[in-house]
Amino acid sequence: MATIPAKTKTVAVVGASPDRRKFGNKGVRAFHRAGWRVFPVNPNEAAVEGLPAVGSVADIGDALDVVSLYVPAAVGVKLLPAIAAKQPGALWINPGAESAELLAGAQAAGLSVVQTCSIIAVGYSPADFPAA
Repeated sequence: MATIPAKTKTVAVVGASPDRRKFGNKGVRAFHRAGWRVFPVNPNEAAVEGLPAVGSVADIGDALDVVSLYVPAAVGVKLLPAIAAKQPGALWINPGAESAELLAGAQAAGLSVVQTCSIIAVGYSPADFPAA
């Protein structure tokens, strides 16, 4: 497993949600509060936390330092080709999003994999982002 890059500033949050109770929303808020440029990825939403959402990482024109996964592992596996095509600095796989198949596929695709809670990795606790 790779280490977390020290100076990452752009992130695609895959599984971003407008539901403030979900970790995909808390992740968007944590990265944004930490000063990152956040690209929420959700094909069913126009915006998350006031940030324009995109349907896929392929829709992001900018280079990405990190792609952070907040989707079930089976969904993540299907997204690996699009993620690998973006050549992010790292793929952060959050608790609950991991599986042996996803990890193997990500490594086979040449992605630098970090298994972490993104919220904690950027210096916060999920409790810092209440639902209300």
